[in-house]
Amino acid sequence: MQYGFVIDQDACIGCHACTVACKAENDVPVGGFRTSVKYVEVGKFPQVKRSFLVQRCNHCTNPPCVAICPVNALTKRADGIVDVDRDACIGCRACMQACPYDALYLNEDLGAVEKCHFCAHRIEKGLQPACVTVCPVGAIIPGDFDDPESRVSLIRKAKMLSARRPEQGTGPNVRYIGASEVALKPGSAEKPPQFIWSQRRDAPAEPWPVPTEPDAREVLNSEPKIEWGWPVALYLVTKGIAGGAAMIAPFLGLFGAAGKMPWWAPESIGLVFMLVTVFLLIEDLAKPMHFYKLFTRPNWNSWLVKGGIVLTIFGGLSALILALGLFKPEGQVGLVEPLRWLNALVGALVSGYTAFLFKQCKGRDLWEADGLLWHLLAQSVTAAAALFCLVGMGNPVTVGALIAGAASLGVLHFVPVRDRDRTENFLQAQGFFLQTKIGTVRIAKDSTWIIPLLALATLGLLILAPPFPAICAIPGAVVIYYLFLYERAFVRAGQLPPLS
Repeated sequence: MQYGFVIDQDACIGCHACTVACKAENDVPVGGFRTSVKYVEVGKFPQVKRSFLVQRCNHCTNPPCVAICPVNALTKRADGIVDVDRDACIGCRACMQACPYDALYLNEDLGAVEKCHFCAHRIEKGLQPACVTVCPVGAIIPGDFDDPESRVSLIRKAKMLSARRPEQGTGPNVRYIGASEVALKPGSAEKPPQFIWSQRRDAPAEPWPVPTEPDAREVLNSEPKIEWGWPVALYLVTKGIAGGAAMIAPFLGLFGAAGKMPWWAPESIGLVFMLVTVFLLIEDLAKPMHFYKLFTRPNWNSWLVKGGIVLTIFGGLSALILALGLFKPEGQVGLVEPLRWLNALVGALVSGYTAFLFKQCKGRDLWEADGLLWHLLAQSVTAAAALFCLVGMGNPVTVGALIAGAASLGVLHFVPVRDRDRTENFLQAQGFFLQTKIGTVRIAKDSTWIIPLLALATLGLLILAPPFPAICAIPGAVVIYYLFLYERAFVRAGQLPPLS
């Protein structure tokens, strides 16, 4: 069984009765929408045509929001309806990044996400969804797509239906009759500074980075805000430092640099920054005191849960290495170095698991592109080596790691993106990212010389580090700060392209 909607845009008059009925039925707060109507105008006066598009949760056959939710707050019911348990939700907003349709919003009063749930409470009583009952032209048609005799199935057989963003592979179960192609494709119409009845919220200051359809304007739409901000960017850096410190640690003894810094430094740095990472993750939740649900009702398909397990193993292994080195029990002193190689592998998982988490964010094509794992690993080594240099632990190994990491980032910067990744959403996000300025430097062109320059500078530091370890502090600080700004631009740019 698979409930869904067929929406007849040839009949729709854009009256917003469905939006109002949904808000009244489900107590939707101001600024939130479970269903909304988008207006797009094409042409020049006096020959202008306005198209409408009713937008809502698509109750996907393969819902990415269900897969990414770490606490099973989102579930796909036996009747195909994707529903939310607001009491279970911890407000991580990962589902909002996973949804390609902007169907979810955060109820800030409850600290939980909400969405269209097909008026399940009415369906269970044999009633139609509220939006269906109020539509004056009968443009909203609900039904079971798995029932070949249902009205929606018969319409699907008889007419050519379209859907929003079918390339995402989610299997959307909201289909449209007569929907405008410009209205269906987010970002293809020009976005003015304000809509006909409202100001735009969080409109990006950057110019729109890709061409739009001629004489096409989006004059009314819902506009969700950016949900993941600087805490997520900082989390990427702190997590990278923790994992990178573990990856560098075995090489200190291998190349005889362990005596140039306290033996406990790599694991101590890893533990401290791992704890900072966990704090940032918890603090960024809408319900931070409910973080324990990650352990009491985990969704093992979510990389948020898998990442939490990786961080826990990393913390335990780092603490064990410190304990063995500190207490030096007889017969176990030799375990420290072998355990450091094991911890280096776990550190690589700590650094890189976010690439798999971002792969689950089906609404953010920039984050899904191949190669992010290698970027995260290179950034991790670079950030950790820069921190070692910053705190006066510059030696041939740490400075060499800084050179290797910076050189790897420089090479990865020029690796072309695969054609299958170059979706409209990706190109829009990449455009925003490449036109971002960090200080006076633009990522697009001006920054291409920075990473090679840093590599050359740190090569000189490799010569100066043994006699003058403090000289590495300045470039170490610059590298960490630049990486944070780079991550912040990357996280923000991925969320700028519209999904509706």
